[in-house]
Amino acid sequence: MGVPFESLLPYAIIITMFGLSGGAVSGLRYLQADKHRGRHGLDTWDIVLSVMERDRRLTGSMYGQRDAVVAPRNFAVNSAWRLEKRAT
Repeated sequence: MGVPFESLLPYAIIITMFGLSGGAVSGLRYLQADKHRGRHGLDTWDIVLSVMERDRRLTGSMYGQRDAVVAPRNFAVNSAWRLEKRAT
């Protein structure tokens, strides 16, 4: 004796909706991170000690990273710490 397919339709709908909503959330997080994979396992070093802020100042995005050995020239004066007024 088989199971009528009408009894399995609600389960198929539920599973499909979980899959669609999970894919939509994943896609939105991907787009919010400037089309980079999200950072996982962020700890105090990344958040409080402003490693992500450094990445934002270097690349313009908190998720962007550079592999250049030498920082751009404007990085020398665009510090997050305001210690002194510069004469311009």
